[in-house]
Amino acid sequence: MVRTMVLLLVLACSGALAQVDFELPALDGEYVQLSDFRGQWVVVNFWATWCRPCREEIPELSALHTARDDLAVLGLAYENVDVDAFEKFLQDYPASYPILVVDMDSPPADLGAPRVLPTTHLIDPNGELAETWLGPITAAMIEKRIDE
Repeated sequence: MVRTMVLLLVLACSGALAQVDFELPALDGEYVQLSDFRGQWVVVNFWATWCRPCREEIPELSALHTARDDLAVLGLAYENVDVDAFEKFLQDYPASYPILVVDMDSPPADLGAPRVLPTTHLIDPNGELAETWLGPITAAMIEKRIDE
C-alpha cells in the first residue's frame, strides 16, 4: 500500500497518472488485455483458491460485475495451480467474471506482486489506478469509491 501511495504521489506530482495495462491468459487460453476495458471502471482482484477471504469475495464481486454496465471485474488467480484445478474450484465457487492466470514469477509489471491476498485494485475509465485495497473488500466499498 505504501508503494502504491508513493507511486501515485510521484505520478500526481509529475502532472499525470500513468495508465495501467497488462495482458494475461484466461482459463480458456485466450488472452485478456486490461486496456480493452477503457471507458469502464475495472476491479482487478488478486486471489487464490486457498485464501478464505478471497473465496468469500467471489459472490459479491460476481454480483457487482453482473449488475453494472460501467464496471468489469477481472479475477487474477495468483498461485501455481493448473487450469483443471481452477476450473474444478470454480464449480464450487462460480464467478461471473473472467479469471486470468498470473505467472507468480512475472506478475503484471504495472501492478506488481500482491503483498497480501486478496489485493484489489480499482482502475478508472481512463486506465489509471484509482485505489488499492489490501485484504477483503465489499461491493459497497468499491461503489463508494466510484461515486466519489
